[in-house]
Amino acid sequence: MRDAALIRPVRRGFAALAVLAVLTLAGFVAVRSILPPTAAPASAPASDFSAERAFRTVEAIASAPHPAGSAANDRVRDHLLQALTGLGLSPQVQDTVSVQGGELSASAGGTGLARVRNVVAVIPGKASTRRIFLVAHYDSAQTGPGGNDDAAGVATILETARALTSSDRLVNDVVLVLTDAEEACLCGAEAFVRQHELARDGGIAINLEARGSSGPAIMFETSERNARLVEAYATTPYPVGTSFAVEIYRLLPNDTDFTAFREAGFAGLNSAYIDGAAVYHAPTDLPSAMDRDSLQHHGANALALTRALGNAGDLSTAMTGGDATYFPAFGFLVRYPGALVLVLAGVALLAVAALAWQARRKGRLTGRRLAVAGLLTLAPIVVAPALAQLFWTVLKLIRPEYGALPIDPYRPDLYRIAVIAIAAAVVCCWFALLRRRVGAAALAVAGLGWLAVLGLVLAAVTPGGAYLATIPALAGAITGIIALHVRGWLATAVITAGGIVAVAILLPTVIMLFPALGMAMAGVGAFLTVLLLLALLPVIDLVHPSAEPVQGMPAVRARRRGTLPTLVASLTAIVCTAAGLTVDRFDTTHPALTQLMYALNADTGTAEWLSAETITQKWTSRYVSGDPGPVAEALPAFGDAELRTGPAQAAALPAPAVTKESETTAANGDRVVTLLLKPQRTVRFTTLHVAASTQVTGLTVAGRQIPADKAAGGGWGAGFVFHAPPAEGVQVVLTIRGAGPVRVRAMDASDNLTEMPGFHARPAGVGVLGSHSSEMVAVAKTYSL
Repeated sequence: MRDAALIRPVRRGFAALAVLAVLTLAGFVAVRSILPPTAAPASAPASDFSAERAFRTVEAIASAPHPAGSAANDRVRDHLLQALTGLGLSPQVQDTVSVQGGELSASAGGTGLARVRNVVAVIPGKASTRRIFLVAHYDSAQTGPGGNDDAAGVATILETARALTSSDRLVNDVVLVLTDAEEACLCGAEAFVRQHELARDGGIAINLEARGSSGPAIMFETSERNARLVEAYATTPYPVGTSFAVEIYRLLPNDTDFTAFREAGFAGLNSAYIDGAAVYHAPTDLPSAMDRDSLQHHGANALALTRALGNAGDLSTAMTGGDATYFPAFGFLVRYPGALVLVLAGVALLAVAALAWQARRKGRLTGRRLAVAGLLTLAPIVVAPALAQLFWTVLKLIRPEYGALPIDPYRPDLYRIAVIAIAAAVVCCWFALLRRRVGAAALAVAGLGWLAVLGLVLAAVTPGGAYLATIPALAGAITGIIALHVRGWLATAVITAGGIVAVAILLPTVIMLFPALGMAMAGVGAFLTVLLLLALLPVIDLVHPSAEPVQGMPAVRARRRGTLPTLVASLTAIVCTAAGLTVDRFDTTHPALTQLMYALNADTGTAEWLSAETITQKWTSRYVSGDPGPVAEALPAFGDAELRTGPAQAAALPAPAVTKESETTAANGDRVVTLLLKPQRTVRFTTLHVAASTQVTGLTVAGRQIPADKAAGGGWGAGFVFHAPPAEGVQVVLTIRGAGPVRVRAMDASDNLTEMPGFHARPAGVGVLGSHSSEMVAVAKTYSL
């Protein structure tokens, strides 16, 4: 039987050119619609958001690292207070001790606590029904100045506040919450939602973050029952958000300040731009690294959303609807009720079945060919992601420094194109090999069938992402059925319309997913690319050169034409890879990242270099060697982490002091021992752990009760990490069962690694990994009290 496609246009060449032009235009518009708008100048109207005006705040607060508790962070806080006062507001500082909440309450080194100083201000509404909370954190990681993370969020809030105070008052109150100690333990947000009087009645939280330096500001997380909030977000000028991102984010080990608000029962949305993540938490996260178009996207949407909610009347209904499925398409936010997810998935599967039946009746396929095509369609679905992962593995072998990057290389775009090209090469090769043997129609229907099946699975497992497969499958099936009953250009137009739907839905998702997951998960990007190409198989059949000889053409030449798309895609992957390796080189402004720490054991007077690098970098290898091993015995705050070590010269550093202030006996006979933990130098945090052999039944730190059953490992049990400790020290109350001395291990940590004896400055092109332990200098001592 001769190969039978779904449609047979009168002139294949003209049809191919027309279809390619239309789909290229659709792809361009779809991608362009999710990119950030151009930054508005400082001369923009006072009621508008201007990235250039907001950028002044970025420059003012992100000149140096300013972790919680540092003198630099005090200066940032003073600047914020002055700026808010200058807007006619009355900002206050919430100065308190907070315990890390939610799922993070028991981290590797024990429960996290911090002294936090949140900056809070209110823009009163005319007749408020519920409050809107604009949230961002003003502290930075210790390794970077936070030019993006989160000076972008803070600057967005200040510029939004300026615009709001320059125009008519809203109906509802707007509360500005600039949190402290987010990087340390999310303790600032936790302190606000649990302790501040403005949070008692809940409300709607809009959290603003950045995990990179560029890209669109994506609304990637919501509270439950989000339908009404999504409706409000859809009114913003540049809505870029997807319910699939919510599903992805839930799988990642990440949290933001929004976590505390969500777990406290607030409604709300979480937005961030995430591309350019090589600067994340690093010294290179400078104001100069920021793409101001991304800041404009952040701010224009935040201001519009605040106004929409601020004038929405009764906000108490914000969480009364169900969940919505939503995604961007050509500048709009398409959304529909979550209740339709399973229904649409079922309809899509039935539509594909109807297409198969119609195609069989028309003689375009047989049941046997469809079954074979269905089985063989698994090949690109599996092979393309596997090759994409292998591609990244090879890149790391060629350039080992990539293994130390947190998410992505500095210039990942060419590599991303290479991954897309790899997926295209696999699909085109598969299609060329099977087109004559199985039939284009059977392959196209099988591809849509797998999309429909995947949509049904996603509807049951991750409903927010089901649209990625369901809608393209449904559109492809419907247009395919129509195309079977019309001819010529009309059939081509109908099939192309189905392709446009697939492009509008899947192409922006591919573009957004690459920076979200990074090259380390390139296989996911390849997988989504395969889904897009499977949805486009009817269109691909139109534009794919025939492998069948025509009059006057030798069979060998025809077969070569049939392999042309595969060769083009393969060549594109090779060229982009070579160009990527050429362009993405490490230099002073784009350094290779290294991670190094120093630990002094005050008990023995010995010191070690430590590194958490998975693959030891060339520079780091002068300090550490060998395989990673446990360090919890000497440094219980590291929990079960395994680090590489190397001998170091002992520095003259004082250990944290632990003194017993009192001991009493409780009514049940337990001992109540009060200790004072006091660092003897300027530190970022301090820790205390009790010997595992001691039965601790209660633990109170700075007046806050925390879990006492978290084992740190290495012979140490209950403990905590206290960030930004006050100069007077931290009071610790232990409730202990049993007699005998109390053995504790105290540690504190500063960030002055470059001052340690034996440290040699990093050469040009070698930088610091943006982790929470990089550049750390720890001093630990055991006490028996």
